[in-house]
Order: sequence, then C-alpha cells, then structure tokens
Amino acid sequence: MANLKEIRNRITSVNSTMQITSAMKMVSAAKLKRAQDAITQMRPYAEKLQEILSNLSSSLDTSENKYAQERQVKNVLIIGITSNRGLCGGFNNNIIKKIKTILSSEYKGCNVSILTVGKKMKDAIKYMENVKSDDSIYAHPEEIWNDLTFANSCKIAEAVMNAYTEGKYDKVVLVYNSFKNAAVQIIKNEQFLPILPPETSNDASVTDYIFDPSKEEIVKDLIPNSLKVQLYKALLDSHASEHGARMTAMHQATDNATELRNSLQLTYNKARQAAITNEILEIVGGAEALNN
Repeated sequence: MANLKEIRNRITSVNSTMQITSAMKMVSAAKLKRAQDAITQMRPYAEKLQEILSNLSSSLDTSENKYAQERQVKNVLIIGITSNRGLCGGFNNNIIKKIKTILSSEYKGCNVSILTVGKKMKDAIKYMENVKSDDSIYAHPEEIWNDLTFANSCKIAEAVMNAYTEGKYDKVVLVYNSFKNAAVQIIKNEQFLPILPPETSNDASVTDYIFDPSKEEIVKDLIPNSLKVQLYKALLDSHASEHGARMTAMHQATDNATELRNSLQLTYNKARQAAITNEILEIVGGAEALNN
C-alpha cells in the first residue's frame, strides 16, 4: 500500500504541474497575439526605412555621416537580447551560444563588451571569458521588458550611438531572435553601427535623392531615427519570439505531463489490482485453513 500511496502522490504532483504549464501556455498565447501584431505591423516600415538609410548613407561622404565612419575594429559592442525569465525552451540558450560562437570566430583578439538586454544574458556573461558587461553605456537595460515602448528603446539606442560616435566602440552588432512563427525563431547577427552600404553594387539600383530641406538636416534627423527604429524592431522581434517559444515549450511540457500522468495512472491501476488480488488470495487461503 505504501507503493500505491507513492504513486498517488506522484499523480497529484504531475496534475498540479500540468495545470501550471497549461495556464502558462494560455497566458503566452494571449501575449503572443499582441506581440505578433506589433512586429508584423512594424517590420515592413522598419525594412523600408533601413533600405532608405543604406542608400542614403552610400550617397554621403563619411565626413557627413558620423554613423557610417568605418574604423579599424578593436573595440566591439554586442547588444545581446534575451528575456528576463526562463521556461521558454532554447530561446535564451541559442542567443548565448551564438554570441560565444562569434566571439571565438569573428572577434577573436578584439576587446568585446556586451550590453545585456535581458537578465538571462546578464547571468550568462559571468561565465564567459574575455568579455565584459558594459553598464556605463546604459544602466539596467534589462528593465526595457517591463515597459517595451519606442520611447524607452530610444534611450538605449541613443546611448549606444553616442558611445560609437565618441570612439568608445568601433563596431556595434545586434544578436537577437527574429520572429517567424510561434514554433520557429531565427537567430540574427546584424551590424548596427557603422551603417552598412546597400548590398547590391548595381549603380542602377542606387536612388538619387533630392534633399529637402537640406542634406544636413536629413543626416541630423533621419539617420538617428532610422537607427532607433532598427533597434526597436529587434526588441519587438525578440519579444514576440519569447512568447512564441514559451507557448511552444509549455505546450510540449503539458503534453509530456499528460503522457506521464496516464502512464502513472496505468501503473497505479495495475498495482491496485495486484494488491486486491493478493488480499483475495490471503482471505481465501485463510478460509481454507480454518476449514481444514
């Protein structure tokens, strides 16, 4: 009977876990809908603006555009975007592994700092070699997830842009999860600064812009705003990816808990049937002994 009690306790525990994972799945599904709507509405605008930004930068001299000045890469800033919470499958670990890969391949020998946008990234950096967290640029960037708005993301973008123009960093890259669907997230490693020229070298594809009111005002306003939009899009992508990954992980956890519960229930029924059979045999044996 002690064995039966142990199985019953396990069934109760699995049921409780299943209720929690099922509730978390539903919460993530509701949040995913809002996050998915935000990124799908933002992405076309951000991509078109990025295209204009690249074409515009290619038509300017480096002296006119301080965000396109290429320097010898000695100091690199990686903006690692993760979540503040776990229970979302490999969402955070994939970003951490990607950063470790590019550290050993692309930026070997460089002074690399990481701006930790997310508590999971902040925790992971403690175990990374030859890399440090730079809180001097922007204190507590992980708090962006408490209120993800364009205004708040602009504060981070402005801090990063100032650090680049002041010469503190020669290159800034974004590493984040791009949202494809609830089950698929694509890891992106994008250069944030300096601004990259258009990918194509076909002169026919380069747009000849007419600057109004003036080239100086365009450079002063449009380019910084475009960079802010680029960072905000990355944050929205990561936000939607997080909820998609958590919903998928909790769905799998609920299915696994259901399968385990059914298996335990079957084991319990077999053990209970065996115990009843043994009791019947003992009663029959006792009755036969009295008759004899």
